Amino acid sequence: MKSKQLDTATIEQFKKTIWHYFHTQGRTFSWRKTTDPYLIVVSEIMLQQTQTFRVEPKFENFTAHFPTFQTLATAPFSEVLRCWKGLGYNRRALALQKIAQEVVHNYNGILPNDPEILDSFPGIGPATAASICAFAFNKPTIFIETNIRAVFIHFFFQNQTKITDAQIYPLVAQTVDEHNPRNWYYALMDYGVLLKKMYPNPSRKSAHHTKQSTFEGSNRQIRGLILQALLEQASCTFEQLCCAINRDKNKIAEMLNELIKDKLIEYHDPFFKLSS
Repeated sequence: MKSKQLDTATIEQFKKTIWHYFHTQGRTFSWRKTTDPYLIVVSEIMLQQTQTFRVEPKFENFTAHFPTFQTLATAPFSEVLRCWKGLGYNRRALALQKIAQEVVHNYNGILPNDPEILDSFPGIGPATAASICAFAFNKPTIFIETNIRAVFIHFFFQNQTKITDAQIYPLVAQTVDEHNPRNWYYALMDYGVLLKKMYPNPSRKSAHHTKQSTFEGSNRQIRGLILQALLEQASCTFEQLCCAINRDKNKIAEMLNELIKDKLIEYHDPFFKLSS
């Protein structure tokens, strides 16, 4: 399928609309007040699949405890997880610490500004690598996230459904602000939040749109309960975990195997403990 090409007038009007809203009603977050690559990495990992209102207090607490790549890289994982607790998707906490260790051990504590290098880091895919480079280094990279997707669908695909990111991506590239990509992407995200308040979620027209599964009774909940128990007790047998969690034993065993595979916990017969 041939990608859509926008004319100059359309691009300029689009930018004018987005910038006007941002300059008058843009949101303020602490991670937007810095270009420190470490703080940008922390915020971008936290913001994966997590809303800003949940991230903001955790970001402040986490970066107070671990203010640099070095402090995070050398911290016990139990401390990292304790500060992460409440954000969910706990694999991100481990990935974030491994990113810090990679930067400290292999890049002299300095985050590379190359998205291809960042894409090779744990927990960082192409979109997050590009967003980190945009926000930390003001590089005009191209990426899509949920609010950006909503904006482009609303403006350029109004009467269509099952729109793919492959269709949107060229339009993001055509409209990116080459001189100030950092604030341009913040502006797009803020306009996307506005659209979701004004209209039924525009992202529902995306071919990639999925509804998040219910947390109560989910595998994610059981994984979280296991990690919480190991934070409180340091080490537990299988039977102790079953008593503490009070869930189906087969499901607990399955989640324990997943957590071991993800390297979040370790098993030293007969005890389970957080990864060291």
